[in-house]
Amino acid sequence: MTLLPVMSVGALVLAAVVALGLVWWPQPGAQPGLATRARRTVLVAAILVASVRPGLPGAEVRASATDLNVFFVIDTTTSSMAEDFGSDPRMAGMRADITALSGRMAGARFALITFDHTAVLRMPLTSDGAAVASAAETLLPETSAWSRGSSVTVAGPLLGKTLARVAQTHPERARLVFYLGDGEQTSGKAPDALGVDPALVNGGAVLGYGTSTGGQMHETGVPGSRADAGWLLDPNTGKPALSVIDETQLGSIAAQLGVPYLHRSPGDSIDAVLDQVDLSGLDRVSVGEDGPLSGSREEFYWIALLVVAGLVAWEVGVALSRLWGLRHPRRSRGSVADRDVDRGRGEAAEGGIPAGRAGLDGRVPS
Repeated sequence: MTLLPVMSVGALVLAAVVALGLVWWPQPGAQPGLATRARRTVLVAAILVASVRPGLPGAEVRASATDLNVFFVIDTTTSSMAEDFGSDPRMAGMRADITALSGRMAGARFALITFDHTAVLRMPLTSDGAAVASAAETLLPETSAWSRGSSVTVAGPLLGKTLARVAQTHPERARLVFYLGDGEQTSGKAPDALGVDPALVNGGAVLGYGTSTGGQMHETGVPGSRADAGWLLDPNTGKPALSVIDETQLGSIAAQLGVPYLHRSPGDSIDAVLDQVDLSGLDRVSVGEDGPLSGSREEFYWIALLVVAGLVAWEVGVALSRLWGLRHPRRSRGSVADRDVDRGRGEAAEGGIPAGRAGLDGRVPS
C-alpha cells in the first residue's frame, strides 16, 4: 500500500484534528447525540483517507488521455525556418503536428520546451488544449543575427529535470515525449548525450522535418514579413545558406529516449505518428521493483469518497428534516383547562344560555 497525499501529511493531520475538535468540543445549547458525533467522526476520517490517496503499486491499469503528461521539445533554431517542408518553413509542420497531437489527446496535460542555443520551458504542464494550440501557432525562431550555433541535445538537462520532478509529484501519470526538429548540429562540436533517463519516458516519438537536399532560410527577427527579409547567407560563400536534415542525429536522440523516429512530410496524417508510437506501455503500465516507472497504481480513494458522499447526504437529510419541523410544527391536542372551557361552553349552550355569558369555568353567573 502506498500513499499519494494531495498535500503534506502534516497539514492533513492538523486539519483532521481541528475538525474532530469541532465535532467533540462542548457546544452551547443542546448537545449533539453520541450517534451524531460518531457519524461526523467517521466523515472526517473518510475525508482524511481520501486525501492521502491510498493505492497499490504494481497493479495493471488502463491509461486514458487524462492519465498522460505530454512534453513537446521543439527546435526553434534558425534552421527551423528552412523552406523545404513543401513550400513552407519546417516550423509550419511542427506547429501543425503539435496542434494535431494535442487535439487527439484532449484531457492530457501538455508542456512546451523550446531550444536554440539554450532551452526554455515555454509552457508548464497545462490541460488547456486551446492554450497549447495557441502557443504552437505563435512559436518564433531565434533571431538569426544573434545565432551563434546550437546543439541538438541542449534541451536534454531541462527535459530530464522536468520529467524527474513530474514523476515524483505525479507518478501515477504516464509521460510522453515528442521531440520535433531537423537534427542539424551547428555548434561546431559533436553533441553531448541527451542525458535523459529513458525510464522516465513511457512513449512518444522523435519527429524530423526537412529534406536531404536542404532548404534556404530567410533572416529572422527583422521587421516586416518573411518575404521582406533577405536570405540568410553562408559567410564562407556569400550565397544563400542551406540547412539539411540530419536523420542520423535524430535517430540517435530517439534511441536515447527509447522512442521511434519518424520523418514528417507535408500532408502526412497525424495518425501515422500515433500508429507508430508504442502505446503498449501506456495501455498497461507496470511498476518495477525499484519503484514506479510511470506511476500507474490501483487507487482506492474513491471508496472513501463514496463513504463521504453517503454521510454528507445523511447530514443534509437530517438538516432538511429539522428545517421542515421548524416551518411545519405539529399541533398539540391542547391542555386540560382548554378542554374544560370548551366543555363548559357546550353545556351552557345546551341549557339555553348564550355561550358568551358562560364563565370561564363553564358556569352561569348568578
